[in-house]
Amino acid sequence: MKALVAHGAKDLRIEDRPLRQQQPSEVTVQIERGGICGSDLHYYHHGGFGTVKLRQPMILGHEIAGTIVDTGSAVSQLHTGQRVAVSPSRPCYRCDYCLAGTPNHCMNMRFYGSAMPSPHIQGAFRQQLIAHESQCAVADELSIGEAALAEPLAVAIHALTQAGNVAGKSVLVTGCGPIGLLCILAAQSAGAVNVTATDIAEFPLQVAREIGADACVNATEKDSLEPWYHNKGSFDVLFECTGVTSALADAIPAVKPGGVIVQLGLGGDMKLPMQQITAKELQLRGSFRFHQEFFTGVNWMSRGQIDVKSLITHTVPLEQASDAFEMASDRTRALKVQLTLN
Repeated sequence: MKALVAHGAKDLRIEDRPLRQQQPSEVTVQIERGGICGSDLHYYHHGGFGTVKLRQPMILGHEIAGTIVDTGSAVSQLHTGQRVAVSPSRPCYRCDYCLAGTPNHCMNMRFYGSAMPSPHIQGAFRQQLIAHESQCAVADELSIGEAALAEPLAVAIHALTQAGNVAGKSVLVTGCGPIGLLCILAAQSAGAVNVTATDIAEFPLQVAREIGADACVNATEKDSLEPWYHNKGSFDVLFECTGVTSALADAIPAVKPGGVIVQLGLGGDMKLPMQQITAKELQLRGSFRFHQEFFTGVNWMSRGQIDVKSLITHTVPLEQASDAFEMASDRTRALKVQLTLN
């Protein structure tokens, strides 16, 4: 089968890789669509991020969906022909964090397309994938593109969980990439009464308007958030999706005393304005990956509770993967770029 393998920065190769033997509790999925994520872009442009570097060739990708073509003898809840979104989250269920109910912090996590451990965890941009039955969420009611957005939607839903109840509250989202836009949709779905979004590019702001953000602010404009600074702030919750220090610093004066900051963006170490955070008694909460929220996201999309279709801006064949990665890097024209793998 064909797979998309990163050998280093700007070195993507389509290679033939063998398919391992399917176990009784596993299914074989014909992968049809794979979304390019921010971490995939880091591997493509820089060969990794921070201390995480490619040390051997690695198949990229973890936002995937496809059709079941074979099932193991112990599989009871799935059958061939079903469309499924496949969760890349594969915790061990044995370590202290798993047993404490926080499997996203698993000490032995096997997350598709990750160079954190060595040997690396191979990713899912491949024509066929063998996955455990428990990883698969039935997505027959969704388009294949929607199903492949289950993973980033799960990230946003986990962040929503970290924020607590947002019903009736005002929300600020900094950064309108796919995760930021999904945070807008998730907050709206959970009952937020006002959602404001910021970004430095006009294209993602236009999409934020189209999906219903109440106000959209270009962060490159001087004092762009100042109208929301009055009376010690206007927002109850901040979803910070850029990982950029200046975005957080500009947003904090707009958060009400006692407000909640949920940090999703991973842009490297950030300098925190701790004096403001302390004086306003703000609650700073991290949000990392997800687990059970993957199935929640598929359920929300299948019920029509949340509509993600407008985030898919480009669909590109696997054979043009390098072009797709360059396109996904251009915030002026692309949001979610997905590869067709079959």
